[in-house]
Amino acid sequence: MQRVVKLPDIGEGTTEAEIVGWLVKIGDVIDEEDPLAEVMTDKATVEIPSPAAGRVVALGGKVGEKLAVGADLVVIETEAGGERELAPHPARGERERVDTPRPVHAEREGSAPKAWEGEGQPAPEGKPLAAPAVRNRARDLGIDLRLVGGTGPEGRITHSDVLSYAESRQAPASTPEPRDEIEDVPLAGLRRAIAEHLQEAWRRIPHFAYVEAVDVTAVEDLRAHLNQTHAARGHLTLLPFLMRAIVRAVAEHPQVNARFDDAAGVLHRHRAVHIGIATQTPAGLTVPVVRHAERLDLWQAAAEIARLAEAARVAKAKREELTGSTITITSLGALGGLMATPVINHPEVAIVGVNRIDERPVVRDGQVAVRKMMNLSSSFDHRIVDGWEAASFIAKVKAYLEQPATLFID
Repeated sequence: MQRVVKLPDIGEGTTEAEIVGWLVKIGDVIDEEDPLAEVMTDKATVEIPSPAAGRVVALGGKVGEKLAVGADLVVIETEAGGERELAPHPARGERERVDTPRPVHAEREGSAPKAWEGEGQPAPEGKPLAAPAVRNRARDLGIDLRLVGGTGPEGRITHSDVLSYAESRQAPASTPEPRDEIEDVPLAGLRRAIAEHLQEAWRRIPHFAYVEAVDVTAVEDLRAHLNQTHAARGHLTLLPFLMRAIVRAVAEHPQVNARFDDAAGVLHRHRAVHIGIATQTPAGLTVPVVRHAERLDLWQAAAEIARLAEAARVAKAKREELTGSTITITSLGALGGLMATPVINHPEVAIVGVNRIDERPVVRDGQVAVRKMMNLSSSFDHRIVDGWEAASFIAKVKAYLEQPATLFID
């Protein structure tokens, strides 16, 4: 008999999801719980497990296509009795399968596979974790999967792991051959979501950039002192200080701590400060949100940044942790260059960009001194934020960072 696996309701009002990767192909023989596909809604990616053992006879679409919740995802030819029990849906009362999508780790691609101890010997435990398509690829290449370390969730072996293992076993050619191949990479999944979001932001928002140099010598000295004397409370980067400076500055410039509904012509100015932290992950850029930054001390802010960044990197950030920011910080850290022109995180109206810290000669009181300097590269929605407002806001942030004691004076 045949079992039609529907795209499940992933939750929180999801109506559709994009197919970002098939983990099986037509003809594969699969076990119950084997992953069938990876799908993405907004910026959360999940694996859809198989409800039964059997043979795959049809797939519901191509990579990059979007399917509505309830649409046919996979058709499996099963034997009688190979399905799970059905359970009534709490809302509709219909008998449906209880199939729970599983979060996918963002680092499953692009990482070097872990070798088993004593490489060249089979893994000590039983059947390696791998999708049927991966098993078929390994079989075609003559690779024993027990010799391949997995970088996927729970040690699951991916296509990349098999290919990396195969390449490691190939002897280098004596004379490199010319390489004229062209790889066509469909824009799908998180990469496509990022592209669509940024294109929409750039199309709808009249950006203007503002760059200011900030002397961060004093705040860097304070940061080093706190890390030395309060190491048990956690490590502080510059970001918690910048967040605190922004919280103080937006209290005087509420126009920049806002979300603009341009369709309705309404600006929503927020008293709470929910700061988005642009975070690079193996799958692409995400923006987890530190909520109510105005309530956090330096160490609480640092801990929340670290927690959210890790959740984003392993694709475990919840939807509510990736939405609702009122202003965003973007930083390239040591790679930050001298300046940038960041794109506003629509529908916000401002984004503050952090560039790298350099020691530069600076004239102070008529004397040349070497100071630690950093540029803030910020962008504003010119429909909402005038040039004077933007300059005044950044001047406040600059003043708080250059006199860090004022960050703690009410």
